[in-house]
Amino acid sequence: MAQKSFTLYKLIVLYMLNRVSFPLTNAQISDFILEKEYTGFLTLQQAISELSEAELIQTSTKGNRTYLTITGEGRQTLTFFGSRIHPDIKKEADQYLQAHKLELRREVSVQAAYHKSAEGEFTAEMTATENGSTLVSIRLTVPLEDMAADICDNWQEKNQEIYRYLTDMLF
Repeated sequence: MAQKSFTLYKLIVLYMLNRVSFPLTNAQISDFILEKEYTGFLTLQQAISELSEAELIQTSTKGNRTYLTITGEGRQTLTFFGSRIHPDIKKEADQYLQAHKLELRREVSVQAAYHKSAEGEFTAEMTATENGSTLVSIRLTVPLEDMAADICDNWQEKNQEIYRYLTDMLF
């Protein structure tokens, strides 16, 4: 793989992270880059890994999702080298982010994960945040892993209804 192309993939990741005010998941960035066929999955993951190692991005994992945010050093790097991204690629990235903005924000603001407790049960932890503030945080303990996984999946799909129900019942 040409080093110039590999650098471009890194710059695209930095560009996308710099254009939003919230973290993006690895999957969200991958969806755009793979959909446009800029590169393959393994090459993209290597680029993201190198960005993280160089501390140009921060990664955090919750459940089965990896969240990415740009660092100050990443912004500075983008300032110096962002002109290497073709304007058409920037335009496509901006269009993608604009078209999917609500979906992208909802996906990162609604989180659910589960883990096995010391007692052998499973605890599902679900949160919904907005502008950095936690709207709701729920922790449920259930006897089976399948139940915890279903709870987390359902939270992703039904969190607004559940939040509305809770506020209706409590206020």
